[in-house]
Amino acid sequence: MAVGTMIGASIFSIFGVGAKIAGENLPEAFVLSGIFALLVAYSYAKLGSKIISNAGPIAFIINGIGDSLVTGALAILMWLSYVISISLFAKGFAGYFLPLFGISISPLFMGITEVLLIAFFTAINSFGSKAVGRLEFYIVLVKLSILGVFILLGFMQINPNYIVPSFSANGLHGTLSAAVIFFLSYMGFGLITNASENMENPKKNVPLAIFISIAIVMFVYVTVSLVAIGNLSITELIKAQDNALAVAAKPFLGSFGFILISIGALFSISSALNATLYGGANIAYSLAKDGELPDVFERKTWFKSTEGLYITAALSLFFVLAFNIGAIAAIISSIFTIIYVFVLISHYRLADKYGGNKAFILLNVIILLIVFSALIFYQWQTQRSAFYGMIITLLGALSLEYIYRYLKKRRFVK
Repeated sequence: MAVGTMIGASIFSIFGVGAKIAGENLPEAFVLSGIFALLVAYSYAKLGSKIISNAGPIAFIINGIGDSLVTGALAILMWLSYVISISLFAKGFAGYFLPLFGISISPLFMGITEVLLIAFFTAINSFGSKAVGRLEFYIVLVKLSILGVFILLGFMQINPNYIVPSFSANGLHGTLSAAVIFFLSYMGFGLITNASENMENPKKNVPLAIFISIAIVMFVYVTVSLVAIGNLSITELIKAQDNALAVAAKPFLGSFGFILISIGALFSISSALNATLYGGANIAYSLAKDGELPDVFERKTWFKSTEGLYITAALSLFFVLAFNIGAIAAIISSIFTIIYVFVLISHYRLADKYGGNKAFILLNVIILLIVFSALIFYQWQTQRSAFYGMIITLLGALSLEYIYRYLKKRRFVK
C-alpha cells in the first residue's frame, strides 16, 4: 500500500517539473529527497513498532505531547488530507482514462468516471483489509512491471552526455530545491502505520515495511529519472512537462509508449486511491475511538464496515464534484510536513521509553524544519494562493477542534 501511494499519479508528470528545477541533477535530487524521507521514517519505524494503532502518527503525537487543541486539529487535518487526496486521485484518473478511450473530456463524463471509481474502491474496502491488500498487491505489480519495461528498454538507449551531473552553484541549488519538493513524493510510507492494527507481527513488520517501501520507491524514482533525462534533452523534457514520461518513451517504444504510459498512470492512480481510502477510513475509525472525531466514524454499518469509510468516500465525492482542486495538493503537502515535525518532536520526548538516539532525532528535527521552511518559501514564491490556503486551513482546523471540544465538554489530557 505504501509503494502504491508513493508511486502515484505524480510520477508520470513530475519529471518535466523536476527537469525545470534540477536539470541534469534530477536523479541526485531524488536520492537526496529519499534521504530526507528516511530521516522521518526512522521515527515512524521506532514508534510504529511499539505504538500499535491505526491512528498512526496522531497516536505517536498523543503519546508524545498529550491530548491538546493542536493534537486534535492535526487529527482533523490528517483525515481531511486523505479525503482531499482521494478526490485528487479521482480527477487524475478521469483525466487519463477518457482520452485513452477516445472520450471527450467534459464535466459530465469526468463526473461519471469519478463517481464510479470512488464507488468501486469503496466497495472493495468494505470487504476488509485482506481484500484491499490483495487487490493493491496486483495493481502495484502491474504498475511496477510497466515501469520496469520503461527502465530496461530505456537504459539501452541512454545518451551518456545527458546524465552527467552539474556541480556548479546553479546545479547544486536546483538539486536542493527539487529535493525539498520531491521529498513529498515519499510521504505515502506513513500509511503503513495506519494499518498496524491489521498487520501480522506489527512490531517486526511495521519497520520492515517502511524501509523496504522507501527503498523500492527510491530505486524506481532514480532509475526512471535516469531514463527520462538520458533519452530526452532537458529542453525537451521541460517542454513535455505534462506527459514527460510518455514523450521520453517515444525514442525506444514509439507510439506504443503513449498507450503503455497511460495504462501505467491509470494503475498508479488506482493503487494510490485504493490505499489512501483504506488509510483514511482506518484513521477516522481510530481517532473516533480515541474521542478525536465524532462517534459516528467508528459505528459499524453495511458489510460490518465503519461509517468512517462511507463518510470518507462521500466527502471525497463532494470535493471531486464541487471543486477544481489545484493548489490544494500543495496544502496537503504542507499539512503532512507539519505532522512529520510533530512526530519527530514526540519521538524525541519518547526516546527513553520506546528507543532512539536523541541526538540523531534532534538533528532530524532541525533538517526537517529547514526543509519545511524551504517548502513554504517555494510556495510563497510560486503558489501564493496555496500559502494562504494553508494558513486558512490550519486556523479552520484549530477553530473546529475548539468548538468540538467545547460542545463535548472534553478536557485536555497530558
